[in-house]
Amino acid sequence: MNSRVRIEVPAESGFGLEHLPYGVFRPLGGPPRVGARLGDSVIDLAVALDDPMFAQPTLNAFMTQGPRCWREIRERVRDVAEAELPAGAVYPLRAVRLDLPIQVGDYVDFYASLDHATALGRMLRPDGEPLLPNWRHLPVGYHGRAGTVVVSGTDVIRPYGQRRSDSGAPDFGPTRRLDIEAELGFVVGAGSALGKPIGTGEFAEHVFGVALVNDWSARDIQAWEGQPLGPFLGKSFATSLSAWVTPLDALSQARIPLPPQHPEPLPYLRDAAGWGLDIAVRVVWNGQLVSTPPYRRMYWSPAQMLAHLTVNGASTRTGDLFASGTISGADRGERGSLMEMTWGGAEPLEVNGVQRTFLQDGDEVVITATAPAAGGGRLELGEVRGRIAKAE
Repeated sequence: MNSRVRIEVPAESGFGLEHLPYGVFRPLGGPPRVGARLGDSVIDLAVALDDPMFAQPTLNAFMTQGPRCWREIRERVRDVAEAELPAGAVYPLRAVRLDLPIQVGDYVDFYASLDHATALGRMLRPDGEPLLPNWRHLPVGYHGRAGTVVVSGTDVIRPYGQRRSDSGAPDFGPTRRLDIEAELGFVVGAGSALGKPIGTGEFAEHVFGVALVNDWSARDIQAWEGQPLGPFLGKSFATSLSAWVTPLDALSQARIPLPPQHPEPLPYLRDAAGWGLDIAVRVVWNGQLVSTPPYRRMYWSPAQMLAHLTVNGASTRTGDLFASGTISGADRGERGSLMEMTWGGAEPLEVNGVQRTFLQDGDEVVITATAPAAGGGRLELGEVRGRIAKAE
């Protein structure tokens, strides 16, 4: 007789039945496959649902099915998770390896926080207006490098590049100003055709879910190369993505009104629903909490970002990832990058008794977040973790 088990989940767990995020895991000696997290266990969906669509190395085959399938599968997963499961469908989280959950198509990083953009503007243009003239009219963004998106827990090798020396001439070497950017990523499940923009009201028909992102940044390389064009080598060396993708439906209770937008956006950016997300982020540096960025203060909505990304007719594909840009608040303890927390290095933080500005080799940064859950309490987004390795 096949044995069966029931997963016991503590009441305070952020990974209960109202959450059930998806990821890709490898059992010991086994191939990668899609799972759902419940408490500190992983449910093998290919076994639990008897569906070969989940015996895959990424979520892409599932995501491409579209929102009707996403909702049906979510209900089925919840039903089986509440009951007894075949023992062969359940693995302890500690006994599996987690892989990158999606095959990333394209990667776009936005700049959607008014507090972050204002702080950087004050640092970079102390005698001018903090915001450039376009900022309140469109979600500013840039195209990143999909091939260097890595799963949480992957070491980040300190990058080399050109930097401006004290003499003003360029030199070459490993970055001295390695930074983090605490962000929220949005995963496209159902793509769109070339020449067919996605309206703000169509967001949920295309976006499968969200995951935490750390968009690592080499500030000295970025400052030298970004004249006049945007981020390139200072950003493209690594972007860390959580191993767990939270379905959009799990965040229904986290939706809140957007902050006021002045002036009123152009028609294609007007969002009748106009919702943001009440997500509380935590940044831990070498075991010490250094910041609590509030996503609820983000100026541009997820739907506006996607609408702007496609308004010129650009297509999207299953697995495309777009991120919010640094999540920051108005106070020093709410800033989502070390550039802001230390005001460009001029105001060091004390971390474990040592004055610190930017990341050193061996440092580890862990970003976590919580949001209101549909059944009460809070769900916990999958962490994004990275340790800095010495430049090779």
